[in-house]
Amino acid sequence: MHELLERTRPVVSADGVAARLESAALGFARRLATLELTGDDDVSLSVWAFLATGSDGVAATEDAMPNGNGHGSASHAATDPLDRLVTRLRLAPVERDLLLVAALPELHESLAAALRRLHPLGLPAATAALAVRLLCASTAERRMLAATLAAGAAVRAGAIRVDHDAPWPERTLRLAPELWSALLGHDGWPAALEPVPSNGPDGMETLGLERWLESASARRACRALGAGMTCTVLVSADDDELALRRAIALVARSGERGVAFAPSGPQSALEAAMAALVPLSIARDVVPVLRLRPAADGQPPVEAPRLTQLGGPVIFAVREGTVMVRGPRPVLPVPVERLTVAERRTVWRTLAPELSRDAAQLAARYTVEPGVAALALGDARRLASLDQRALALDDVAAGMRARTAPASSGGVALVRPQATWDRLVLAPDRLAQLHEARERLLRQATVLDDWGFLEGRVGARGVRMLFAGPPGTGKTLAAEVLARALGVDLLVVDVSRTVSKWIGETEKNLAAVFDAADGAQSVLLFDEADALFGKRTEVGDARDRYANLEVAYLLTRLERFEGLAILSTNLRQNVDPAFVRRLEFVIEFDEPAVAEREEIWRCHVPSTDLLAPDVDLGELAALYPIAGGTIRNAAVAAGFLAATAGTPITRHHLVRALRREYEKLGRPFPGAPAGMAVP
Repeated sequence: MHELLERTRPVVSADGVAARLESAALGFARRLATLELTGDDDVSLSVWAFLATGSDGVAATEDAMPNGNGHGSASHAATDPLDRLVTRLRLAPVERDLLLVAALPELHESLAAALRRLHPLGLPAATAALAVRLLCASTAERRMLAATLAAGAAVRAGAIRVDHDAPWPERTLRLAPELWSALLGHDGWPAALEPVPSNGPDGMETLGLERWLESASARRACRALGAGMTCTVLVSADDDELALRRAIALVARSGERGVAFAPSGPQSALEAAMAALVPLSIARDVVPVLRLRPAADGQPPVEAPRLTQLGGPVIFAVREGTVMVRGPRPVLPVPVERLTVAERRTVWRTLAPELSRDAAQLAARYTVEPGVAALALGDARRLASLDQRALALDDVAAGMRARTAPASSGGVALVRPQATWDRLVLAPDRLAQLHEARERLLRQATVLDDWGFLEGRVGARGVRMLFAGPPGTGKTLAAEVLARALGVDLLVVDVSRTVSKWIGETEKNLAAVFDAADGAQSVLLFDEADALFGKRTEVGDARDRYANLEVAYLLTRLERFEGLAILSTNLRQNVDPAFVRRLEFVIEFDEPAVAEREEIWRCHVPSTDLLAPDVDLGELAALYPIAGGTIRNAAVAAGFLAATAGTPITRHHLVRALRREYEKLGRPFPGAPAGMAVP
């Protein structure tokens, strides 16, 4: 057998990382075939068959094979993944050899089969005893190997995993998950560390961020990243998604390659994946960017992974105040501020020169990062090209809606606004206030940035409104019209699913609601707002105290909100005065007058062709003083009565429907028009 092996010695190319690893591993495999560790000749024959044919038929030289210490004599480039591991983890020669022994089953199915036959538990992996036979020539070397497998740098860094649930000779040696692929230059990460997809086209990572990237903290971080300094860069913002995008921009500015992760999954799987991050990021020569967050909003700060074995930089992207960084690694804090309207205006002019006249309006509407704007604009251009027309603002609105869909939250309902100004019948002064609110959002660049009003005030870019009035007077419709006019969606807060009897749960649910509105660029509507924004009471028991704390939290969060928030209530007197002081607009929705009621009737009847000659909408408006919501219900009910009868909508159908609406409201019916019996 030995003579045959000498005549059929495999020759493997030393060119490239893959060939180098194969050369070294094949040297161990050749020893494995000659150790006669088992009486079963099938094991030795299977390994010999692999050695005789080589790996995928490639050929090379004798000096590519490992020497007695497992090291080849060929010189290798400094960019070799294995060399990076050895250098940055400061691995001893024996640890490099142990990496190759652990890699044996990855090299070929014949080696995996041979190791399975040799393993006490039938696993396709090397054991500590096999590593001793392959690497040790004396008792001193055996002791050194045992110490290395107990606490060597490769084991501490997670490059080699040692199964401790067995006697020492039978302990299994494995590579970190995906490390073999990384050593061969392939991609792949553990499932709990799936990379976060890019949220913008390549090359757009730093667009519009020049002011922030030139700040002292960002420049220091870029220098540290470019130099490969061992440190933790802590990028913090009021939103962890925003922090993640800025962290990616930092890496791009430094000229390095970064990979972003959002660790998730069971804690056990997450801990194993984080342990694998150190050797994988070194082998692939990337800067890991980790978005960290507590298990749930409102929870105490969590401790960031220490990653003490990672030689080089790592970036943590966090929401302010949610993550603590401990350990000996130096920390470089990089705070993040959102782009100003002026900066967003520049971004839109750069990305969409054909819409440069609308750049100020786009900047006021959408408080997104440049990468998201670029993606949405790409979608908008495709929509326009498919219709063979020029790009329009509605196309951008559609693209933004698709790219900023709100995160799933049980506390909100998403409404795609369809109503337009012509469907809203209100007194002229009320309509004027609604238009003023829209303009306040669209003219921020002029008043707040160019003229300097409210400089430095938190929440200055938000608009908060109270709609107060009886049911059916158009409050929800007005909110929908405003959302449609701004080109965004309407998020209606479900108060019943937001308020909780459990202490702290209401605040957590409210945080999720505001976050959903921030991320989706949506108008936020609190219907029946007095249930949430009610007056604070004197403290009589613990429940009163916590109820007051909930109101105080809502006050603070509403004041910081930088979008359009609308509070709708039928009982204005029940709303806490502290909220009213923080509102930019308070609009009373009164019962409509006769002329307004007639116009509302015409809005809710799709066509006068559907009406019989005896119908006079002006007569109905004069006789029945009801709100718009009731008019809508009566018009629809009359339509169904007419469809059932197979006739146009008659005066009789409408009066009958109105009588039922009065009964629902618990109000006395005024009676039928003159000359007509009550239906």
